Amino acid sequence: MKRLFVIPLLLLNFFCANSSTEEEGKIIKATNPIIWADVPDVAMVRVGDTYYMSSTTMHMSPGVPIMKSKDLVNWKLVSYAYDRLADNEKLRLENGKNAYGAGSWASSIRFHNGRYYVSTFSSTSGKTHVYTTDNIEKGEWKETTFEPVLHDNTLFFDNDGKVYMIYGAGDIRIAELTDEVSGLKENGINKVIIPNASRVASEKVGLPAEGSQMVKHNGYYYLFNITWPPNDMRTVIVHRAKEITGPYEGKVVLKDRGIAQGSIIDTPEGDWYAYMFRDYGAVGRIPYLMPMKWENGWPVLGENGNVPDTLDIPVSEQLGVWGIVSSDEFNRIEGDAPLPLCWQWNHNPDDRYWSLSDSPGYLRLTSSRIDNSPLQARNILTQRTFGPESAASTFVEVSSMKNGDYAGMIALQKKYAFVGVKKEKNRYTIVMINGEKDEPVEVASFPLEQNGVHLKIECDFKNRTDKAYCFYSLDGVNWTAIGNTLQMAYTLPHFMGYRFGLIHYSTKETGGYVDFDYYRIEDRITGK
Repeated sequence: MKRLFVIPLLLLNFFCANSSTEEEGKIIKATNPIIWADVPDVAMVRVGDTYYMSSTTMHMSPGVPIMKSKDLVNWKLVSYAYDRLADNEKLRLENGKNAYGAGSWASSIRFHNGRYYVSTFSSTSGKTHVYTTDNIEKGEWKETTFEPVLHDNTLFFDNDGKVYMIYGAGDIRIAELTDEVSGLKENGINKVIIPNASRVASEKVGLPAEGSQMVKHNGYYYLFNITWPPNDMRTVIVHRAKEITGPYEGKVVLKDRGIAQGSIIDTPEGDWYAYMFRDYGAVGRIPYLMPMKWENGWPVLGENGNVPDTLDIPVSEQLGVWGIVSSDEFNRIEGDAPLPLCWQWNHNPDDRYWSLSDSPGYLRLTSSRIDNSPLQARNILTQRTFGPESAASTFVEVSSMKNGDYAGMIALQKKYAFVGVKKEKNRYTIVMINGEKDEPVEVASFPLEQNGVHLKIECDFKNRTDKAYCFYSLDGVNWTAIGNTLQMAYTLPHFMGYRFGLIHYSTKETGGYVDFDYYRIEDRITGK
């Protein structure tokens, strides 16, 4: 602790690499899932020997994370396409409104004539968004928006110089864009190219075909989509045509554990792989990689119709989540980014009310308004939970809270768990609140007689156990379970895997503040 306690260095047990690597330098085979965390709707592009992947984080800010890899296995965050998607009541969590489950959805990523393009769309902004840069890792992104909203669009630059978006759900459409990719081209192509694309998987409609990703290979246009027939599972379908406008013929190319939505990529050596996500309960939608080959002009995904658990890709290590999550001591030196890329705010932050400089070495969160639910609180700073086990801990100093304030940690989803400190009648108590039901319940409370407390949340995602446990510690060494077990659940209103969050909000008066000393993550739990 910087102020209250001194913790031996050996107790700071957080990890910077995947602990499964047994010996340094040993060659291992990559395994699925590639990243056991919420990284859905992946889109990918290769530029030379480097791969870039975009994904969906919806209501989070910044959004549309960009990850980099040299081997398709180890990915690290390098950028975001935008800092804020838009500025409205939903994204500011005002007047009871929110953008949970909305924000921006599936993206497409391209490289064309020296520039990178990321396209996405949003019902929250009511627009289609295109972001461009000439330096995907260090450059600034330029935004262009236009109407209408093109659902699950895939941006495609054809060999003849024309630019298209293929999009839609059920009926798949094509729209020709301007050369500048700034909007629909006047009198350009705009029509349905595949009516009822789901039909190749089932005559009965469940989830209509969506999640378009277009690839051109050996003179054919291949359009990948996801569909979900009734009483079945997520299924990958592909349609192909000699002309981009059709006619298209289609077939099912993968039906295994619901692994679906994505596309294919080639290596510099000429090998092919497909990348898709799998629904895995409360941790979210996790990416899988599989070998792919061409047979009779069709992509054949996986091995004997299945996605293998072990890949024939030798690597010296597999980072897993460690390229997209990180511990943080909140120490900054001149030139450091205010927040590492692993952090995202729940909705748009109000930058006036958080600071890393007001108390150097600490993250300060100040309350600026009255909120009656942590789910509507602004300035919750989050990182992904991850599997098969994950834990996050912090220390929060609370001496400047005001009556009615809550501060601590949250396992964030519609069904949440909060562990932290409540101030009421000038007294501080450590509390655990279980938000599993429509009405949250304060399950436990204990008096706090010092100016801060260590807090921890552990998540067990093994075999979809999906349980979260809360703990507190007065000395940072000895931990005590508090409250009851949260049965986590992936809910459609939030449409996102659970997040660890640092939170402070007021229910009576504004102006109080708290200081978080650290954020430390581990890939194992003690259990309750």
